[in-house]
Amino acid sequence: MSVNSDSQPSRTVSNAWWLLLLQGISAVVLGFLLITQPRSTTEVIVAFIGVYWLVTGIFSIVRIFNAATRAHWGWSLAGGIIGIVAGILVLKHPLSSAVLLPETLIVIIAIEGIFIGIFEIARAMQGDGLSAYVLGILNILIGFFLWLNPFAAALSLPILMGVFGFLGGIILIVHAFQVRNLGK
Repeated sequence: MSVNSDSQPSRTVSNAWWLLLLQGISAVVLGFLLITQPRSTTEVIVAFIGVYWLVTGIFSIVRIFNAATRAHWGWSLAGGIIGIVAGILVLKHPLSSAVLLPETLIVIIAIEGIFIGIFEIARAMQGDGLSAYVLGILNILIGFFLWLNPFAAALSLPILMGVFGFLGGIILIVHAFQVRNLGK
């Protein structure tokens, strides 16, 4: 009986290999589009983000009237209003949003990089060695570079995301076939 219980989860996983394959193909296609047509692909992604924020904002407000929620209704109302306003602004101004959203993301990444660098230097001072110190300095320098040049960094973001999506998709496709072969 233990043989069946051990093989059942592996069969379930190997039967879902095609989900990994679809995810990998989608990532390769999106990555290819971001590399070859970064502007138009970014505009489409931004439009999807606008629709997503609008719909989730509406659902957040509808959630207020659902007795099953545990959070205070004020949080759902605030999140709903922010989502609806952000969604409408993105949909009303798609070209501006296509520039501002990646630029905002770059600023957030820059701030995170600076903080990570500070934490790495603190680790180095507590005895984690020279590599933590060097990594900390690099994180801080890259963070400040991104913070001071968010527009330039945002322009390269779609292509960089495309490369990661393309390569990640290839890895997922290979992994999907490995998972399929496990079930055989």
